[in-house]
Amino acid sequence: MGLVCFPLLPVAPIPQVDFPTINVWANLPGADPATMASSVAQPLEYQFAEIPGLAQMTSTSVLGSTNIALQFDLDRNIDGAAGDVQQAITSAAGQLPKNLPAPPAYRKVNPADAPIAIFGVHSDVLPAITVDDYAETVLAQQMSQIPGVAQVVVGGQQKPAVRVQIDPAKIAALGIELPDIANVIQIATVDTPEGSINGDERNYAIYDNDQLTKAAPWNDVIIAYHNGAPVRIRDVGVAVDGPQNSMSVGWQWVHGWKHYKDGVILMVFKQPGVNVLDTVNAVKALLPHAMLSVPKSVQVDQIGDRTVTIKSSLHDVERTLLITVCLVVMVIFLFLRNAWATIIPGITVPLALLSTCALAYLLNFSLDNLSLMALTIAVGFVVDDAIVMLENIYRHVEAGLSPLQATLKGAGEIGFTIMSISISLIAVLIPLLLMGGIIGRLFREFAIVVAMTIAVSAFVALTLSPTMAAQFVRNEKNVQHGVFYRTIERFLDSLIGAYERGLDFVLRHQRPTLYVFFATMALSVALYVLIPKGFFPEEDTSLLEGQTDAPQDIGFPEMVQRMHLLTHVLQQDPDVSGYATFVGGGKPMNQAHAYIPLLPRDERKDGANATQIVARLRKQFAKVPGATMYLQSRQDIQVGGRLARTEYQYTLQDIDLEELDTWAPKLLAKMQALRQLRDVNTDQESDATELKMVINRDTAARFGIQPEQINATLADAFGQAIAAQYYTQLNSYFVVEEITPSLQKQPDTLQRIYLKSPVTGTMVPLSTFVHYDTNHTTFLTINHQGQFPSVTLSFNLAPGVALGDAVDAIQRAEAGMGMPGTISGSFQGTAQAFQSSLKTEPLLILAALVCVYIILGVLYESYIHPLTILSTLPSAGVGGLLFLMLFHFDLSVLGIVGILLLIGIVKKNGIMMVDFALTAERDEGLDSRAAIRRACLLRFRPIMMTTMAALLGALPLALGHGTGSELRQPMGVTMVGGLIVSQAMTLFTTPVVYLYLDRWANRYHKKAHGNTPEEAMAA
Repeated sequence: MGLVCFPLLPVAPIPQVDFPTINVWANLPGADPATMASSVAQPLEYQFAEIPGLAQMTSTSVLGSTNIALQFDLDRNIDGAAGDVQQAITSAAGQLPKNLPAPPAYRKVNPADAPIAIFGVHSDVLPAITVDDYAETVLAQQMSQIPGVAQVVVGGQQKPAVRVQIDPAKIAALGIELPDIANVIQIATVDTPEGSINGDERNYAIYDNDQLTKAAPWNDVIIAYHNGAPVRIRDVGVAVDGPQNSMSVGWQWVHGWKHYKDGVILMVFKQPGVNVLDTVNAVKALLPHAMLSVPKSVQVDQIGDRTVTIKSSLHDVERTLLITVCLVVMVIFLFLRNAWATIIPGITVPLALLSTCALAYLLNFSLDNLSLMALTIAVGFVVDDAIVMLENIYRHVEAGLSPLQATLKGAGEIGFTIMSISISLIAVLIPLLLMGGIIGRLFREFAIVVAMTIAVSAFVALTLSPTMAAQFVRNEKNVQHGVFYRTIERFLDSLIGAYERGLDFVLRHQRPTLYVFFATMALSVALYVLIPKGFFPEEDTSLLEGQTDAPQDIGFPEMVQRMHLLTHVLQQDPDVSGYATFVGGGKPMNQAHAYIPLLPRDERKDGANATQIVARLRKQFAKVPGATMYLQSRQDIQVGGRLARTEYQYTLQDIDLEELDTWAPKLLAKMQALRQLRDVNTDQESDATELKMVINRDTAARFGIQPEQINATLADAFGQAIAAQYYTQLNSYFVVEEITPSLQKQPDTLQRIYLKSPVTGTMVPLSTFVHYDTNHTTFLTINHQGQFPSVTLSFNLAPGVALGDAVDAIQRAEAGMGMPGTISGSFQGTAQAFQSSLKTEPLLILAALVCVYIILGVLYESYIHPLTILSTLPSAGVGGLLFLMLFHFDLSVLGIVGILLLIGIVKKNGIMMVDFALTAERDEGLDSRAAIRRACLLRFRPIMMTTMAALLGALPLALGHGTGSELRQPMGVTMVGGLIVSQAMTLFTTPVVYLYLDRWANRYHKKAHGNTPEEAMAA
């Protein structure tokens, strides 16, 4: 079953975590950010705030558009939330502006998702609007229909439209207003039913040329009559085919091209839980067929492909898994030096792994970095049970029993021990299984995979392993062996002899040994406090995201030019495989976005990683005047729905917008001075140039002109106003009204705008009742969190700095500023999740200890013996933390998971010692000192075998440097360090702790007048 299910498992970079997030957007062309925030965002936010389960609401209002991100609790059903959002939009409709071109729309999204494939569509012959039309109506539509594709987003959109460009001076001379032309345009093209003529013998569907779908016919449209003669659009301007949004452009470049190509970008996003490799392959397979429907001059190039790094990472984990299996089998062979003794526990590995794959398929799990890492880690201890079983059987065979007798006796002796080891190991995973939040969702699959593997291995060890041992294991004590066998045997005998001498020494010096144990406990706590704290290691996914920031008063053409200078830097870098970038399209004028795929790691110059490439590019970007591109390596584990220029965010909120705008720059300056931070920036954009217009209402009223008429005229002139819509079989398009483009560039054009007076019927210059100046600034963007104004400060970490140190530095900087209490600050996204995890990490470890203690207490029916077994843990913690610090890792979530697994692994040493000591006391009447000494020596070989198996199972993770190794290394280093130190110490401290607790229990027993120690403890 496992062999059948393995290839059927979905492939993904990480386990599927559905962030219930919905994006709502609304457009009102020409509306300034303040208008969008007050008249569009505010009514919607008021309704959204009442939706149950809403965890966070953020909004960004820019020129002409508002985007609201609604993030719900992880356990909130996204479909139910979508229904609530639709109802809230309906409730807010009465308060929204009546001239919205379309009602607010929404879409379910996963903010943690990156595009799984990026394509650039371009042509050297056809205009951009034609390329866009084919890209959107043919390619994107067909891609969207592929199973597994959630959506295809178009960047640098150049959607075709008819742009009617009017000369204001000409219409003023004819007594015509811009709103008059807009009204004519609206009724000049329609797509309404005309009915049919139903004759007795024939039926005629009525069709007329009611639609105008090209620019040329629009020039003949009559907009008015002057002196009895018709006035057509060509008389006062011109209609041209152009993009719907003239301030949107995109271009792309692929490694090997001499120059970039203008065009549109298609970004493919996947649905939850699908096989990424199959989905991307299906998109690629579609392209040859889809390209038959577009002109040959239209070309499609793949800019980015996430499957390259996903496949590389998975192959690296699979290779690590294979190496781990080989190392573990080698350990078994070196200790037992017998083919069948190696094969029997070795069979446990493929059985456990393949059985787990079958169970994972039934549970709809995916094949990803974390699940494969769970299997790799599990290899190190799934053989523990079989090793312990076989070693105990083999010991009795060497003592002279027949294989069957040895199996019956050995299995009877060790069965309870195996159950104790396995159950307590699974108990360690309970806190992970029950943990909430993003970390719980991510590691739930990891914990279940490990638990299933342990359960299968325990079942095999208790059933198949003794059965095979009874059939195939033979006494080879008197067999003549070769030099290799004798050399290893002498080494093991000398090792046991050295351990025996060391054990006798600590048993003679029990008090100093106990002091060492207590010092280890104190050191583990001190190291936990001192070690830098992190969240998740930064991965190299071979995909960078860039956001460009330029002066807030920059014009669109100048922004495009500066972006070209920045992308030229990308073209010169040897490790950049391409880029796709776009400016405008609903974003602030001074911002641009770029996706930057990197070459595979083994093809890069000097083997540079993503962090080093970012640092290299940052220096080159600094040479470009007037613009800055902020880069971040796209992470598989992405938390939060807030889009920021850099990886981490800190948000300030205040009811008073002016107070917020005063203090946010001060905190920004403080943060920019912190050595722990890099690329500190803000989304506060309140210095955009403003043309301040003041209406003299009294003068305007004398002409019967009201502000509504003034605003409508200005919107038609400068706002890219949508005047009409026309339809084809494949899409719908708009007719945009504006004044002559060359006139839109200068404020003096306002002197040429005329309005018709309803009182006198004459054309009145706008300047008659309006004056303006350009010496003011205003908001380029307005951001809200919740329903209140907010400013988000974003930052990256300096090299070698842990997130915990950066968080502490920011909090100290803010505390020393004397900021008003009305301003509240909080970390967002990854930094917020880190803070939450930092609070729960000690509780997580404590919960694991409590679970193990309770399970062991039930199994041994004792309060004392579980303490002896748990005494093995402090040294494991010291080893794990020391190795993390030694190799310059911070204590991340993966390090904590490594410590949890250490709790489960290293306690087996104590279990095997305590089990055999109790048996010796009970069955042979030995005193506690003799019993624990005998148990330690008798169990030394299986303890060494199982520890070496677990250590070598983690070693490939610690030493790996392939794709995705950033996630695996901290866990591997933690486990290797913990196993080495704990093995060196617990073999000596555990027997001493056992004796001290035994003496303490006996003294308590005497005071309890004859009760058993356990009963006395219970009392």
